[in-house]
Amino acid sequence: MLQAKNLTKKYGNFTALDALNLSVNEGEIFCLLGANGAGKSTTINLFLNLIEPTNGLATINSLDVSQYSKETKQLLSYIPENLMLYSSLSGLENLDFFCGLGGKIYSKEELEELLKESGLQPDFIHKRVSSYSKGMRQKVGIALARARKASVLLLDEPTSGLDPKASNEFSELLLNMKEKGVATLMATHDLFRAKDTGTHIGIMREGVLIEHFATDDVSFRDLESLYLKHMHN
Repeated sequence: MLQAKNLTKKYGNFTALDALNLSVNEGEIFCLLGANGAGKSTTINLFLNLIEPTNGLATINSLDVSQYSKETKQLLSYIPENLMLYSSLSGLENLDFFCGLGGKIYSKEELEELLKESGLQPDFIHKRVSSYSKGMRQKVGIALARARKASVLLLDEPTSGLDPKASNEFSELLLNMKEKGVATLMATHDLFRAKDTGTHIGIMREGVLIEHFATDDVSFRDLESLYLKHMHN
């Protein structure tokens, strides 16, 4: 579903992403680990077509995102570190509004069900988002991905700042999306979540994917050692 082929982004003499090659298939969760400035967010932004590649291709469902921006955006949902929602509207009203923008119309009952399935407490569905915790806001993001019937999920530090319970709940929702065949690419600092939730892990440093392996092939201790080795070299 997602593929980077020699994907490169330069700003003048600075290389933010250097000839990245990776693929994420249906039902896979690919976690990109790395320090700030490693190229994780640049990768996500290239798939979103928010920035143009200097070289190479980013494709979603075999479509070049640069050439088929509208078509590829219809296939995906994006949850950043801080999801932008209208704080004066309720979770349900936000979901209704953003679904409408994407041309998807749901009844009030269907929207309520989508939010409940995404773990939002029923008594918060009609409350203003200004009263939501970060974890609740992320659940609205997952509900939107479900509503859009997204086949690709792009996540940029989605569990940053969440307490362990909320982080665990978010992981459960990701695994639920995985069961439905969604292809997920997640930039994260959270080694535990990457090992617990991911099917594949890539470690990035200075714009280069320096390690790439299936999660089952490495223990958490080995993952931690590898990560620290690359961060300190």
